[in-house]
Amino acid sequence: MARLIRNDEHISDATNNEDSFRLLRGRVSVLKKAPDARLMPYLELARFGSVALIRSSDLRFDLLSALVERWRLETHTFHFPCGECTVTLEDVALQFGLPIDGSPVTGVSSFTDPAALCYQLLGDSPRDGESYFFGIKFTWLKAKIGQLSATATEGELMCVARAYIMHMVGVVLMPDANGDSVHWMYLPLLADLSTARSYSWGSAVLAMLYQELCRAKKPNVRDIGGCLILLQSWALYRLPFLAFVSHQPYLYPLPLR
Repeated sequence: MARLIRNDEHISDATNNEDSFRLLRGRVSVLKKAPDARLMPYLELARFGSVALIRSSDLRFDLLSALVERWRLETHTFHFPCGECTVTLEDVALQFGLPIDGSPVTGVSSFTDPAALCYQLLGDSPRDGESYFFGIKFTWLKAKIGQLSATATEGELMCVARAYIMHMVGVVLMPDANGDSVHWMYLPLLADLSTARSYSWGSAVLAMLYQELCRAKKPNVRDIGGCLILLQSWALYRLPFLAFVSHQPYLYPLPLR
């Protein structure tokens, strides 16, 4: 690796000179309970229905740490004795069923009145201590999802569906390594759920994963963000020599295996 990665700050170079093994950590906390059946049509409409089926986040950080040691910043690929490979947009579609074409996931990074935006699209506004200037806390979103009543109207169901998607974006698809909130910038993209499916969410997920892999390759980094469920499921699917996979029918999305 030293001949391939000409960077003194790469973790692989530090590993060659040390006896210790660095084990990365990350924050991933999926909702253990399946979404209310009434929410599924709206989640499917926005193309997040497959991701909503994922109930487990049993990550193997020893495997993820070993993959980071093989990450080449210059080419955004993993270097193995057998060659180079990487997570692609096709893998994002196979693993999560997210759209990988369409409009880019971009937007403004600050809002003059986020409380009003939240009230308009989520039907409620976080109180002091339940949000930050830049985002909404996961605890508030989970409480919002759990407050769905048996007599909820279509408008209330759409608000809870948006809260569910925001939670998935923040804890599964594009989580920060140490964060406890999701940025406001994604919420306006969910105003019209039929339009939300026109955005390339898969591209944004993959771009953030690449970014976090590049950041985690530094020896002094101890945590990693990004879609770690995607990275682990990709590795076990594309590199079958890493673990035994029984010959049973594949479930969709693939992280359900």
